Amino acid sequence: MLKKSLFVLTFLIILSSFLFAQTEYMPGVPRDQLIIIENPDGRATDPGNFNIWAPGSPSWSRGLQQICMDALWYIDPDAGIEGDPWLNSLAAEPPIYNDDYTMMTIKLREGIYWSDGIEFTADDVVFTIETLKAHPTMGWGANFEIYVDQVYKTDDYTVVLKLKEPNSRMHATFTVRWSGCYIMPKHIFEKVENPEAYKFNPPVSLGPYVLESYDPNGYWNLWKKRDDWERTTLGKLYGEPGPNYVLYIGLSQERRFLDQMKHELDIVHDLAPEAAISLIQNNPYSVTWFEDFPWAHPDPTLIALLLNHEKYPYNIPEVRWALTLSLNMPEIALASYNGAATISPIAVPPTGNHLKWYFDPLEEWLKEFYIEVDGEKFFPYDETIPFQVADLAKKQFGYEVPDDPEKIRGSLGYGWWKYSPETAEKLLISQGFTKDNRGRWRLPNGDLWRINIICEAEGRPIATRGAEKVAEQWRRFGIDAQIQGVSTAVLWPNYLNPGNFEVGYAWNIETWGGHPDLSFFLRTWHSDFYKTSGELASGSNYIRYKSEELDKIIEDLIKTDFFDYEESISIGLDFLKLMVRDMPEIPLMSYNVFTICDGYYWTGYPTSEDPYTNPVPNWANSKYMFPKLKPTGRK
Repeated sequence: MLKKSLFVLTFLIILSSFLFAQTEYMPGVPRDQLIIIENPDGRATDPGNFNIWAPGSPSWSRGLQQICMDALWYIDPDAGIEGDPWLNSLAAEPPIYNDDYTMMTIKLREGIYWSDGIEFTADDVVFTIETLKAHPTMGWGANFEIYVDQVYKTDDYTVVLKLKEPNSRMHATFTVRWSGCYIMPKHIFEKVENPEAYKFNPPVSLGPYVLESYDPNGYWNLWKKRDDWERTTLGKLYGEPGPNYVLYIGLSQERRFLDQMKHELDIVHDLAPEAAISLIQNNPYSVTWFEDFPWAHPDPTLIALLLNHEKYPYNIPEVRWALTLSLNMPEIALASYNGAATISPIAVPPTGNHLKWYFDPLEEWLKEFYIEVDGEKFFPYDETIPFQVADLAKKQFGYEVPDDPEKIRGSLGYGWWKYSPETAEKLLISQGFTKDNRGRWRLPNGDLWRINIICEAEGRPIATRGAEKVAEQWRRFGIDAQIQGVSTAVLWPNYLNPGNFEVGYAWNIETWGGHPDLSFFLRTWHSDFYKTSGELASGSNYIRYKSEELDKIIEDLIKTDFFDYEESISIGLDFLKLMVRDMPEIPLMSYNVFTICDGYYWTGYPTSEDPYTNPVPNWANSKYMFPKLKPTGRK
């Protein structure tokens, strides 16, 4: 009997150990305490380097900027965890400026601690600014070198910046949208001889998690919740983060699909539309931004056809409008996103609060806007475009598309420009263009009009397919158009930034999303920052567009109090009307991200019904998900 009892006991111990092991994702890490998140950067090129401030800094999207670092302020592209997109983080309140914006005072939050037990104070902020200013090749260093005259503390929780010139947007450097200036631990970096070369390994954390381990080959990083999580801004303000462990992992598109189907990947950063839709249709636990079509989260990033104004004939407004009116937007939306595109006729993405700030006030103006064609008024705006897209998506792909017009407008956009090749032809003829006997457009000098569209070819199929559809439509119109696909790694530094292109299918407009101020991208479009093709653009004015009217708009915007929403919106509307009249680039759609969350182990993800933060996991704002995430109880 004793032998039998020992045998049963031994069997039960072995069985329980086996069952327990089945709930572990890796040794010591229970699956129901772990959230697994895709890192879209894939493999880190320098896995042991966590110095986010260093030149050519390593991958930020492996949890480094999301749950390890912290900044003074955040602006969420959606509603914000407090119901306000502006979030005071390490700072206790918004920035305080003097009357002429030559001094900025920062009041810091008390009771915040680094993961090694040292209190966060004004010394860390002053040290960060002084160190980066002294090393302008480090992240944010050049900005401090240009604008900061002096930085000092008046007490342990108050920092003052004296500026070299008036700057009402100095705080934007410290404010995280996708990223921003993160604060360095003085007690660590002051002992470092060369801060540019220092690996910061292991990283000392201001966030609620610390590095537990990482793959020396660069594919994954495992983070563990701090024992003193309540001494971080996230814990102090919003409560305990749900997961005890967080794994950021780089995966192929095929692995992303398969792993989430097996509930071994909780958050997919992005997928090609057809893969994403297949996953959504086959995984009953899928959670998406929109519950139904178009599912994806519209990022505050505007995909557009970028037209280089230093390349003839893209410096001619009539030509730019002709190119616009020769495009059929529903076809482009279906080709790029299977119809799940959020389109925009104006130079801001249709994201978050932009709909009420800019799209609603402009709609009547857009309906009344006209261009002169052969002495007659032509009204180009077409509010039926999103409904055409919805109808085609339903017919072509069989998707269940919402019937509610407001839902369609809120998810697919308000309208776009008419497909009118006849009008486009009149505009070109007015500028001396001719068609030959084969229906091909020739420039006024008789040369065949050829367009080369530079676009991404690796990792962003939506861009390649959208660009090819544009080229196809322009060929149909009579222009010899083709695409040139290049990798993301070379598109901006080799082509867009130096102006080494005619037409680009990409983006140069990125907004805060959760704030109406457009200086985030617009400041460097002032002619003071103008760089000719061959020089690297200052900021994002890759199209080399300038005008006196634009300069005046930018100057007015910079003089405006950042927190005066009404005045910022008024000036922003002036900019958008100018962009419609001139059509310096052709806006297409927001960059929609098919972030898919799996509700098998975790619940509480943000959605359009509860838009408390951006779900896209490489954004630093995604840290605000963690206090909302709760275990489902599944093992």
